[in-house]
Amino acid sequence: MAMLYQLIVYVPAGDAENLKEALFAAGAGKYENYDRCSWECGGRGQFRPLRGANPAIGSIDTVEYVEEIKIETLCSVENLKKVLRALKENHPYEEPAYGVIELKTLEDFK
Repeated sequence: MAMLYQLIVYVPAGDAENLKEALFAAGAGKYENYDRCSWECGGRGQFRPLRGANPAIGSIDTVEYVEEIKIETLCSVENLKKVLRALKENHPYEEPAYGVIELKTLEDFK
């Protein structure tokens, strides 16, 4: 099995479906005989734009609270750069909060 990564990203609730579509179109969410695989949950994010920022939401030096969705999906090593480019191009934030984790499966421990 090809090396898999888990992509975790936080996005304003109103932008979650559009971002998922872009990630799936770039190759995220595929696992064996399934595609468009993801998991999500809602929560409240916060941030404070500092001087020099160009925030899509909020004002400089003011803490902003946003209802966000945490999206988790899978990505092969072959598609990872394309998926991350799609994330950056389609996320509404100037600096999206995301992380990538290398996954291990049972086959990795033989």
